[in-house]
Amino acid sequence: MMGFAVIVGAFVVQVETPSVFDASLKFFLGFLTGFTLTGASMAINDYWDREIDRTNEPNRPIPSGLVSTSESLFLTAGLISIGLVAALLTNLPCVVTAILTLIVSVSYNTKGKQTGFPGNLLVSLCVSIPLIYGSFLVGAALEPAALLFAMLAFLACTGREVTKGIVDVEGDKDKNIRTIVVSYGDKAGAYVASFFYVLASGLSLVPAYLKLVSFWFLPFVLVADAGFISSSLLLIRDYSRQNARRIKNVVLLWMMFALLAFIVGSALR
Repeated sequence: MMGFAVIVGAFVVQVETPSVFDASLKFFLGFLTGFTLTGASMAINDYWDREIDRTNEPNRPIPSGLVSTSESLFLTAGLISIGLVAALLTNLPCVVTAILTLIVSVSYNTKGKQTGFPGNLLVSLCVSIPLIYGSFLVGAALEPAALLFAMLAFLACTGREVTKGIVDVEGDKDKNIRTIVVSYGDKAGAYVASFFYVLASGLSLVPAYLKLVSFWFLPFVLVADAGFISSSLLLIRDYSRQNARRIKNVVLLWMMFALLAFIVGSALR
């Protein structure tokens, strides 16, 4: 999804490229950077959270014994190298953005997670940056459309991160990670997560109102909005760990529909 988000960000600004080959190469390099640096971040997370995962997610690769810690670090180094080389082959703004995003990601995994909700915001920042990276990918300045779409991703991801706090509450308590759920309970977490889902849904109609996208943006974004709102209602009704896990997973589908809305609405305007 993060590699795809980079391409969406490029489509949003619609800068003319010299040739199909040039555009394809840029899209490939941008996708590769988003894909590999996100993969590296996940590998770092698995390494750093290996003790928490023995409680929360014992079937993950490291606690289950499928992957060793050294193998995890080797994979992380390889993914970071590929991502930064791909950024280096693009342009200077992309290199700077990729490095800053990597720093934010590592900061979250090592220290930021302990802060609870501020740590959730760091994750959301990393998820929203690929849309901005896409505009840099094609040599555009930072445009309002890219910023608006990045904000939508930021809000939806924040809701998902708070939902994830319900799923991970036991391990977070053990490690004294002060998430909203640990501090205020499952019900509070469900309401806060739902607030962000609904806020993202409301803001999603602004691009159409401002005529930043074509009519074809609406069918896809309305599916995403319906999904976010229904997920919010289901989470408020049942904020058990099992249901929160299901909502956390299905929200990825609604985020994908939102990305499709951005790319279709931008490409066909």
